[in-house]
Amino acid sequence: MPNETDLEPKLKEAVQLTEAQWAVLAERVGGVWLIRSSHKLNKSAQNELMGILAMPSIHAWLSGAVTGGHTRSTTIPKSKKINDGRFYAFPVSDTSKVLLIGAEEQTTTAQRIWKLTASLLADSTPSPSPPLLPDLQTGLAFNLPLALEKVLNAFTSTVPSQGAWLAIRRGDWVDIQAESNAPSVKNESMPIDDNPLLRRVNRSLSDVVLSPDQPNWDLLPHAPIKPNTQAWISLPLTIGQRLIGVVSLWRQKEFTLSERGQLRELAAQVSPSVETVVTFSEMTAHLRRLGLLNDFVLTVSSAQNLDQIARRMFALLARAFNTELIALFLRSSDGRVLRDYRTYEGKLNVISLPVAGHPMQEVLKDGRVRRIADTTRDGFIGIHPESKSELIAPLRYRGQATGVLVIESQSVEAFSQYDERLMVVLASHLAGLIEYTRLREEAEGRARSLSLIHEVVGQVIGLNDKNEVATISAELVAQYFKYEMAVVLLADDERKFSIQGIGGTHATRIQSALQNEEFIKPDGVTGYVAQIGESILINDTTQHSLYKPIKGWEAHSELCVAIKDGDEVLGIIDVESREQNAFSHNDLIAMEALAGILSSVITSAKQYQKLQETNRQLRLTETELKARMEAQRAAEAKLLQAEKMATAGRLSASIAHELNNPLQAVQNCLHLAGREDLPQEKRDEYFNLARTELERLMVTSRRMLDFYRPNSSSLETVNLIDLLQYTLTLLSKQLTESNVNVAVDIPNDVPPVNAVGSQIQQVFINLILNAADAMPTGGEIKISMSAVNDGVEIMFEDTGPGIPVEGRANIFEPFFSTKDGGTGLGLTISYNIITTHGGALELMPQNHSGACFRIYLPAGGTQQ
Repeated sequence: MPNETDLEPKLKEAVQLTEAQWAVLAERVGGVWLIRSSHKLNKSAQNELMGILAMPSIHAWLSGAVTGGHTRSTTIPKSKKINDGRFYAFPVSDTSKVLLIGAEEQTTTAQRIWKLTASLLADSTPSPSPPLLPDLQTGLAFNLPLALEKVLNAFTSTVPSQGAWLAIRRGDWVDIQAESNAPSVKNESMPIDDNPLLRRVNRSLSDVVLSPDQPNWDLLPHAPIKPNTQAWISLPLTIGQRLIGVVSLWRQKEFTLSERGQLRELAAQVSPSVETVVTFSEMTAHLRRLGLLNDFVLTVSSAQNLDQIARRMFALLARAFNTELIALFLRSSDGRVLRDYRTYEGKLNVISLPVAGHPMQEVLKDGRVRRIADTTRDGFIGIHPESKSELIAPLRYRGQATGVLVIESQSVEAFSQYDERLMVVLASHLAGLIEYTRLREEAEGRARSLSLIHEVVGQVIGLNDKNEVATISAELVAQYFKYEMAVVLLADDERKFSIQGIGGTHATRIQSALQNEEFIKPDGVTGYVAQIGESILINDTTQHSLYKPIKGWEAHSELCVAIKDGDEVLGIIDVESREQNAFSHNDLIAMEALAGILSSVITSAKQYQKLQETNRQLRLTETELKARMEAQRAAEAKLLQAEKMATAGRLSASIAHELNNPLQAVQNCLHLAGREDLPQEKRDEYFNLARTELERLMVTSRRMLDFYRPNSSSLETVNLIDLLQYTLTLLSKQLTESNVNVAVDIPNDVPPVNAVGSQIQQVFINLILNAADAMPTGGEIKISMSAVNDGVEIMFEDTGPGIPVEGRANIFEPFFSTKDGGTGLGLTISYNIITTHGGALELMPQNHSGACFRIYLPAGGTQQ
């Protein structure tokens, strides 16, 4: 064949004779049309022409011209560099080349000139060597597609056809790897047993011929036949009794017996060549994949982070296995999240997904390598929708599955047992490298976190204002980690959160957006962290239900951690980014570490402020404290006595009733005793009655005086049942007028105690009257008494509203009262009386409405 320089004068001369616009010599190589020589087309026009030739319709049209050996013409598609007109194709005999002419019109004479030129090119082309065994020195065996293309060309040159394809067997499938005038079937895979025609070829190892009037015509495997197609033939390529491939041809007329004999002979001749080329190609691919280990050491092992490792590993695997369907799944340290690494449109994408329910959960659990030949096999996962076979290798480090490497292919039976063994080795090395890199990244992240913490501590140490601490912290976080938004919120005494610090490149925008909107969303990420106190890392907010955007600002990644003191949430740190996968696990560790530091600093600031205020007050009162102490003691003593007097006042109604009855009796008796018309015996009887009532009046008066006057502290044996009954008798009138009912539950085995009876009675009165005051519209007081643990337990329970939660802790403190006008000393006095007797007075947990007080007095207890 003349070289390109020799062809240009011939093309130029022919263009001048035929008045064509331009001319090229094109050749189909590996299913692609290449321009070998041209005239009157510059480089840009040639590139545009190659794009036109790649169109399916033009590719099929031009391939048909080469296969049929006939001149063709068609309208040139619209283009910028090539003038409108028509294509004229003049095939070069016994080659895959064609003269392609661009012209408005070519006369019969002009077409003859081009046919003559094509024949001259054919005459100067040496005959192709027989396709018995490719010459390995030519490099043919190193290019499987080109070798199979030449084999298929041998068939189409021997017997003209409309179209043809050549498929190579891989396991139970065949893959179409070469085609003629049928570009749509290239790289298609077919299961042998699912197609009657292929099954027949495999079992008989002989050619199968079909015509439209036969039953299986509609089941032709991947046949882009035309309406005028009248014949189909499939020929087996065999080595011994083993099918290695299938060649299929179809055309407008039947295949003659002579042609079928030629095709059989050619199939027998090329089968060893096809076996050799396929085997050599597989060996080459296997050796290339083994070279991954060396490439792994040189490239992947030198990566600086997990993203670089994934990107370089994907590039190596894509080159070795000829597929882009690769995924890497890495499990987080806590085992709850999977980091999903994949390439999409040339870029590495990373998303975080929960392990629970993920297809890789079972792979991580059993730790087995899986090689699945096709989608019909058990265990096929199919990470990528278009995958047809897959190779899955768990990453194991020190006996634990840390991740999964997945390689998938659009072809069935794409991976061999050698690939499986290679993946095991690669997965082992990769697991160790990833674990080392992860530890290094964590160490670097912790170092960065320590630097941030050191900077924060250096700037906030000594600050007394927690809000100023939050402001500085937010600015430093945004500065150190280059976050787009960093917000620190603190809780006040009412558990309401407010922004105290904001930083980042979009801080101003966030502040504007928050003028009419709350930052804390109760049903969002911030609300969840503020309430539960658990950290949240979201790398794709579009896939997370908790994310709630702010008007004017929408993030795609969010990291939120709680500032906690024990179980109490003091505040939160929230950082956001408009990019997906903006935050790593190291960022989470850093923010949690900072939150721990801020917790201590904020708590210390609050305590420091309180201490400063206390010191200031102590300095102001130090000079007058001694003088006021004595006055305070006297005032407290008076207040204690005043409380007793107030209690006595509350008893006045009941006492008045107690005093009025005997006074009236005395008055009546004295009146009758003074009547002289009565017998002396009767008058003496009235005097005795008056004397009895006076004694009763004196006892009552003495008891009242004992109540509000300091009394002796001598112990005596006290019957608590009698004391309680007597107290209720004193209060009966007041309780009746207050519509308060008293229910008493006292067994007979309550032991007596050693106590000052009047003091215990005062405690009973305080508790009963407090309960009555808590029920202004009436209610019920339940009093029970029982012997427990060498002592007596007395319970006072009312049906009032109970003690407020915020006041329960201070109920026994002096001057603390839950009712208007109260002195706040009644329960304090009662508490001191009971503890002095070695007992206990306590407010029971409020499991129902009302308050419940419990008194415990030891049997035989002594006063302290």
